[in-house]
Amino acid sequence: MGLVAFFLFCLVGLSSAEISSKIGINYGRLGNNLPSPRQTMAHIQAVKAGRVKLYDANPEMLRLLSGTKLQVSIMVSNREISGIASSQTAADEWVRNNVVPYYPDTMIRFLLVGNEVLSSLSDRDRQMWFDLVPAMHKIKISLKAQNISNIKIGTPLAMDVMRSTFPPSTGMFRSNVLNTVMIPLLQFLHETKSYFFLDVYPYFPWAANPAHISLDYALLKGRTRYIDPGNGLIYTNLLDQMLDSVTFAMTKLGFPDIRILISETGWPSAGDIEQPGANIQNSATYNRNLVHKITAKPPIGTPARPGIVIPTFLFALYNENQKGGPGTERNWGLLRPDGTPVYDIDLLGKRPLSDYVPLPMAKNNVPYRGKVWCVVARGANLLELRAALAFACRESNGTCDALAPRRECYEPVSLFWHASYAFSSYWARFRSRGATCYFNGLAQQTTKNPSRGFCKFPSVAV
Repeated sequence: MGLVAFFLFCLVGLSSAEISSKIGINYGRLGNNLPSPRQTMAHIQAVKAGRVKLYDANPEMLRLLSGTKLQVSIMVSNREISGIASSQTAADEWVRNNVVPYYPDTMIRFLLVGNEVLSSLSDRDRQMWFDLVPAMHKIKISLKAQNISNIKIGTPLAMDVMRSTFPPSTGMFRSNVLNTVMIPLLQFLHETKSYFFLDVYPYFPWAANPAHISLDYALLKGRTRYIDPGNGLIYTNLLDQMLDSVTFAMTKLGFPDIRILISETGWPSAGDIEQPGANIQNSATYNRNLVHKITAKPPIGTPARPGIVIPTFLFALYNENQKGGPGTERNWGLLRPDGTPVYDIDLLGKRPLSDYVPLPMAKNNVPYRGKVWCVVARGANLLELRAALAFACRESNGTCDALAPRRECYEPVSLFWHASYAFSSYWARFRSRGATCYFNGLAQQTTKNPSRGFCKFPSVAV
């Protein structure tokens, strides 16, 4: 253990089990075709994950995890935060119902209050920002009343909590949460010797700017160097750069010793046409390189914190087909819903990278430039399709005017034809407001123009 690592180890008072470099896995359940909890337990053990993070406190999973050596992270849902913040009784009840029946046979080690709470910018959710730290305090009191002292409390935050991340030395939190949320949060994490839980995805900054960020740099290949002009630190990958920007932001507020735990990271194995780099080769490359970095002995750490173990949870165990948003959202899993691997990976980090079978060549690392249409996906359910068509053509939005009788797109009179036109029209009209070509899994993107005759389908230019 290096000098810096030893110093931080002593400073935060963590046991060797808590700073284990074993890779954890996020178990999301937003899918209608996912294996049962019992089958899932077998899959978690098969991929040799050292930890599992739940997005709730699912009783069946917590019972199945009893007696295993898996460290477990459970979560208070966002909708429960304000109630707990305003009532110690509510906090006590949550702990009695979701921790006490399973602990210590189930090795609950992390209790997360909410998920990416500060990413929601709606007026309705802003109150939740201010309730976040009070809820964490009340949960801590509840655990103490039950004589439970070895569960770390935190809250996962996304990189959008940052106002500045580049260069890393300029790292700074958003001004609208700085004094009201971040300083109280950091005080709590410091006092309780807990972690700053961070959801960090190099894919997103790279995909937003692939012309100026090296793909090798984002994939942790270590072949690109960047020198931070503010302090001279040398970076060889985008992940370290993002992590250290948070470290410097905390240090500027007087909290240099709070350790970062990566609560989510990964790379999508598929996505929509306009989403570059989402493919199996890049996903496998990123995750394999990540595992080797995190599990390295001695630990590598980051340029700002060399030699420090960074506890890490990969996202995710499964591809989840009911997640909304762009196509990448449904393609982060190591496993398909039937339990088969999307690609081989050794989460223990013992398998040399050269031992893996070559992967399919990536065909979308360069952003697509051209027109894209949104049409009915193959195998779409007819009843669901009728409801989606009605949604896209809702009164007075103008999306489906061309489908009226005797108009240019009325014929052929086919549910699939009408729905495809409606999907393309709705997506083109409302994409700037966040609409996607998804429609609960009933739609897919295409670069083939579906227009016929006088009927011209609206398109999106990417």
